Amino acid sequence: MLRVLVLEDDADLRTILCELLSLSGADGCVSAGTVAELKGKHTEALGCGLALLDINLGAGVPSGLDAYRWLKDNGYTGRTVFLTGHARSHPLVREVLELTHVQVLSKPIESKVLLALVRDSSYGTGTA
Repeated sequence: MLRVLVLEDDADLRTILCELLSLSGADGCVSAGTVAELKGKHTEALGCGLALLDINLGAGVPSGLDAYRWLKDNGYTGRTVFLTGHARSHPLVREVLELTHVQVLSKPIESKVLLALVRDSSYGTGTA
């Protein structure tokens, strides 16, 4: 059983991602538009086996990288995939690329990539 966390500031994209994840075989989707909203869903979020985190959630607000650190500090053991619409030269993207055991994908993300993420997370290591 795979539940997926989706942290994305664009509400329409967040909804589409959750729908595609369900169609790809995920058993549930915990969605949040901000790090504060994510923290409010503490138990649900930490129970996910896959986290899709938008790197840049807007100017002057906590980023997907902040969310990642919060998840790890609170015992999250699932797989983490960062999503970005920015070039790899963006400071936050560069910082994420230095992390180990994470993946970085460009938006828009293709449905076949989501299917593979769900399949690999369901049967591979990293499921919670």
